[in-house]
Amino acid sequence: MSTRFSSHEQYIAAAAPQAQPHLQRIHSLVLELVPDAQACIGYNIPAFRRGKVFFYFAAFKRHIGVYPPVTGDAELQAELARYRGPKGNLSFPLDEPMPYELIGRVAVALAGEYAGR
Repeated sequence: MSTRFSSHEQYIAAAAPQAQPHLQRIHSLVLELVPDAQACIGYNIPAFRRGKVFFYFAAFKRHIGVYPPVTGDAELQAELARYRGPKGNLSFPLDEPMPYELIGRVAVALAGEYAGR
């Protein structure tokens, strides 16, 4: 995208219609589970910070991506195996049910790993 986004809302409104509800739900989910998180834009995609940026998410043609990789929770990593790419980033297919509960657990884990407790 050549547009420079300044808010989550602007990014979500510009995303493909099939991705918009997923992006909105992930946005709300992170705010619910990490209430002191602040919405921001990083690398021109939606992100959350708590001191440091700990969670990025983005829409692509066939999936929703979540970054950076989870590294500190072996059990969670095992559950995420089918969604992990070569660098550990997560790719959740748009043509499958979105595992929101799992994405929420990722957000909480990343908040702990990258932003402290």
